[in-house]
Amino acid sequence: MEIESNTNVAVYEAERRSPAAFWAKRILILGGGFGGLYAAQELEKALGGDPSLQITLVNRENFFLFTPMLHEIAASDLDFTHIVNPIRKLLKRVEFFHGEVQSIDLRSRHVVVFHGPERHLHELGYDYLVIALGSTTNYYGITGLEGRALAMKSLGDAIHLRNQLIDLLEEADFECAIGSRNKLLTVVVAGGGFSGVETVAGINDFLRGALRSYSHLAENLIRVVLVHPGDVVLPELGPVLGRYAQEKLARRGVEIRVKTKVERISDRGVELDDGATIEAETVVWTAGTSPSPVLNDLPCFKEHGKVVVNAFLEVSGFEGVWALGDCAFALDPKTGKPYPPTAQHAMRQGKLVAQNIVATIRGRKKKNFEFSTIGLLAAIGRRSGVANILGVNFSGFVAWFLWRTIYLTKLPRLEKKVRVAFDWTLDLLFSKDLVHFMILRSPATSTREEPEPRVAALSK
Repeated sequence: MEIESNTNVAVYEAERRSPAAFWAKRILILGGGFGGLYAAQELEKALGGDPSLQITLVNRENFFLFTPMLHEIAASDLDFTHIVNPIRKLLKRVEFFHGEVQSIDLRSRHVVVFHGPERHLHELGYDYLVIALGSTTNYYGITGLEGRALAMKSLGDAIHLRNQLIDLLEEADFECAIGSRNKLLTVVVAGGGFSGVETVAGINDFLRGALRSYSHLAENLIRVVLVHPGDVVLPELGPVLGRYAQEKLARRGVEIRVKTKVERISDRGVELDDGATIEAETVVWTAGTSPSPVLNDLPCFKEHGKVVVNAFLEVSGFEGVWALGDCAFALDPKTGKPYPPTAQHAMRQGKLVAQNIVATIRGRKKKNFEFSTIGLLAAIGRRSGVANILGVNFSGFVAWFLWRTIYLTKLPRLEKKVRVAFDWTLDLLFSKDLVHFMILRSPATSTREEPEPRVAALSK
């Protein structure tokens, strides 16, 4: 596959921009998650009207995914289109390139991306680069895990999990599944962080609430297990709220296994390091991530696969390059520890990187990144949650209400806020939707029919 030359790339961009773009300073943002999007929006506010600057955002999807609500898609609480926003509607004066980053050359200052059904290549040059490629699921080489487990990182992951749960309910409801119903209706979620706890709570509520539609199934057939290597789930919220979440989930039928890890997945089932084996048709892995593999070949300093940045979030040794979010290793000067990979940190890092790019272009003083976590929240199902806001603990309905209120305000665009609020209102009144979304094309045939034989006219 041949890479387009820089000249061809310039022509490609010129078709979409004025001729003045040839002489523009090029700002290239890689990744459309919280960090990349907020950097692009901040740059658009500050520089979007400047014809001497060209700002481009590259992202694999053409939408921004609001990940805090992802588990609600798997639990059928929300329509999956309501937590995504088209990037082209969020950015009016920033060019958008719908493609995936293949490689980054920091020395020659260009990025190779591919897009389209044929995955053809483009080479994009830059004067200023923002690396916000996020992270990917890491299965840590555990035997059988990658082939069997489902992740919870993307919209497709959540839809696939929801489809599988409904598919297994449908299969278990028939007589032929009598001997395997327990296995079909057993779900193991590995990882007791925010994603794991919210996912297991949503799955548990979804499965138990769906039973009224399946006359041959009973609640004792459902088994939902949360496996966590630590002493208590939700360690970021502290032991008090972690134990509260465990007790709430346990009362609702979730089996909590702390100080336990998944050893392997075999024909016998999910084998744990305490010697137990759980026969489960569904395994959800939320216990580990790694920075984007695109970073592996970068010739800069890295820590645990993340790009090391200074206080300005700049990549040392490479002028005009910044990194942020899940793929950046940035130290908190107050604690001496790296900032956690949360959306609230990525949002603020994105804004600060944009401000520092503006400062660099305008010859102004750059700012250090310093931010303390404002609050942490988790929904644990059935209108209850846990939260720590400015050091104050909340639990139960109040925490759940805070979770919904805060995240609804953070969801981009009024249209999506209204749709989500409407979905939540309907969820209070009606049961969850059990439609299995089939993404297969409709069946068809391609047989050639023989023409009907002509009937000879009868002679008079």
